[in-house]
Amino acid sequence: MTPSELNRILPVDGLAGTLLGRAWVPGNQNESGVAGPSPVWLCEDGVFDLSPLAPTLSELIEAGFAADSADLDRTRRIGSVDEILKNTLGETRDPKLPHFLAPVDLQAVKACGVTFVCSMLERVIEERAGGDPTRAQEIRAQLMEKIGGDITSVVPGSDEAEALKAALQEAGIWSQYLEVGIGPLAEVFTKAQCLSAVGPGDQVGVHPISSWNNPEPEVVLIVDSRGNTVGATLGNDVNLRDIEGRSALLLGKAKDNNASCAIGPFVRLFDKSFSIDDVRAAEVTLEIEGQDGFRLREVSPMTEISRDPLDLVEQTIGANHQYPDGIALFTGTLFAPTQDRDAAAMGFTHKTGDRVCISSPKLGALINTVTFSDKAPPWTFGIAALMRNLAQRGLL
Repeated sequence: MTPSELNRILPVDGLAGTLLGRAWVPGNQNESGVAGPSPVWLCEDGVFDLSPLAPTLSELIEAGFAADSADLDRTRRIGSVDEILKNTLGETRDPKLPHFLAPVDLQAVKACGVTFVCSMLERVIEERAGGDPTRAQEIRAQLMEKIGGDITSVVPGSDEAEALKAALQEAGIWSQYLEVGIGPLAEVFTKAQCLSAVGPGDQVGVHPISSWNNPEPEVVLIVDSRGNTVGATLGNDVNLRDIEGRSALLLGKAKDNNASCAIGPFVRLFDKSFSIDDVRAAEVTLEIEGQDGFRLREVSPMTEISRDPLDLVEQTIGANHQYPDGIALFTGTLFAPTQDRDAAAMGFTHKTGDRVCISSPKLGALINTVTFSDKAPPWTFGIAALMRNLAQRGLL
């Protein structure tokens, strides 16, 4: 990991914002002598273990952490930002030294789909292709010919959207993806179980049954149990196009597999330097570098999202659905992977060893390497393990 790559992990304004994360802290760096995960704060003076203030990141956020009012005298410095990043993102990690984890723990990991018109049309193409990538190009051309015009300005749930729905139904091309794309109700699903997300430098997993798949670069909103959106980070909602394309009822199989959810590198809380308006104006860049020499770079502007990010939050948490530990909410992707990789008309699909970088100026960069989900390290540290660990460390 070069110095320039290390610098890129952080936001463009460095440590000016309020950056929270999670780190694995070795036993020799805490009073209990037991290693375990801790919420951490990144600042110019280093990385500080905040577990004496709150044992989990979700509880820290529930309490409304603010660096200028927190009792930081109770915290412990575990290292510099650079040295922990180097141990996190290097080819090998030293388990005796701290490394960063996905910056969520007990939050429910939810996701909204079909929130960009471009990706909405690709979902329709997957459905009509029945998961067969060789049919995608032909179907894409037919679909665009039938829809015609620019539908990117259509507001979901509006009278204009209802009129478009009626016209598409009459033409025989209505789809469940169009329903959630321009209808009044957003698609909201569970992406991953709490504590199962992988973080910066980790491998992301693609199920080995899939031969047509892709990353989904997204902004992830951090929301407390009261429905307040308090910050944001980046995420990779790894997707199996051939599996979901066969049937939307296979969404769970397409979305929730070992290591298929990456979040990070850090949560940036809203403060004077960063707000929801920065999220609305953000640009998310996806870069893929394959060991076969393949290169891809695309930029997704959040200004093209069809539903406001806070509307997605309101459709996820509220009077009808509570999340006592808060949520991490993927807001959807504009990325439509149509660039051919191996052969004409075959589109894009991952290969093991692909290096995926998802970045945005005010959120930094999330970097992962692709493997099969059965080859990635298995998820073994769940809620029971966390509770035992916190008890051993005297944090409960």
